Amino acid sequence: MNELVQIAGPPTELIFGDWYPAMRAGELRAGKTAKAMLLGVPLLLGRKTGGSLFALRDLCPHRGIPLSAGWFDGETVTCKYHGWRFEPCSGQCVEIPSLTSHETLDPTKIFASAFPCEERDGYAWVYLPEPGTGRVGDALPAIPEVPKFSTRYRSAHLLAELPCNVDHGIIGLMDPAHGPFVHQSWWWRSRASIHEKEKRFEPLPEGFRMSAHAPSGNSAPYKLLGVYGEPIVTTIDFVLPNRRYETIRCGEKWFSSLTTVTPVTASTCRIDVYAAWNIFYYVPFVTSIATYFGARFVRQDQQTMIEQAEGLRFHPGLMLIDDADKPAKWYFALKQARLKKSGEHPMSGPVTLHWRS
Repeated sequence: MNELVQIAGPPTELIFGDWYPAMRAGELRAGKTAKAMLLGVPLLLGRKTGGSLFALRDLCPHRGIPLSAGWFDGETVTCKYHGWRFEPCSGQCVEIPSLTSHETLDPTKIFASAFPCEERDGYAWVYLPEPGTGRVGDALPAIPEVPKFSTRYRSAHLLAELPCNVDHGIIGLMDPAHGPFVHQSWWWRSRASIHEKEKRFEPLPEGFRMSAHAPSGNSAPYKLLGVYGEPIVTTIDFVLPNRRYETIRCGEKWFSSLTTVTPVTASTCRIDVYAAWNIFYYVPFVTSIATYFGARFVRQDQQTMIEQAEGLRFHPGLMLIDDADKPAKWYFALKQARLKKSGEHPMSGPVTLHWRS
């Protein structure tokens, strides 16, 4: 699914001051590093010998060469150009080889830019502060995590790169009307299954919730849950800056997922999906089967966004309609409120929307 996309759409303003998934944590073995890009910020990620993750801005504060061009010995990162060494979790410089006894410069007063980096659900999450805010303190928002309702469960993850900015990725993610057209499959739904739907939404801090409801009757995977003979209830939350949580409960059986649309640059983004479940726990190869069909599902969205990017290059006028596009309107209003720090919310209370899909 990790496909290099050559077409890039128009840029957008980005939300800093939050956690974003940089990469799968399993790619960071002890004593090794890897490069990533988040919100246009080049990063060097790694895992120290003791297991701690770190994320450094991939630029030496001395002369700007990427730190990734240098060396990592499991404890410190050494710049290739002049041998400056940094403790990567704090970014503190611990050695400048060119200094002599005649100089008073204290290397420990120099810092490379280091960002908080923590592992959750198999991802290395990085907190990127707003530019110009200086060093990050301890009062950070909670790191996102998929809700889990039992100690035993299976899990899987998917990703897809998109040639559009994060706004188009997010409104495509929450769009309720594209399913019968983009995701036509014998195992999901067909265009002929389209029918009117009614869903209730309620405001959340910096987001909104599609209130608990029975899942769509024209989606085959949901029908499989009927074997448990329990009512099936779905809840979907969207929370800034980029997170869609979905939870499906069927008695003691459950499925939950966190989908993030992460801005790689101002004009490109990446979808990451992490899902956990105890449904069909003892069915052989259930994880492989779920990953296969999930990958096809995400690929359909990816292909559509690649095709859309061809049109977005020409900066067309766009329109959002009611009620199917109302969640997209809420997203844009929430984003602007976050950027302006106004605290305003586009929803004054619960709202019922209608559309056909």
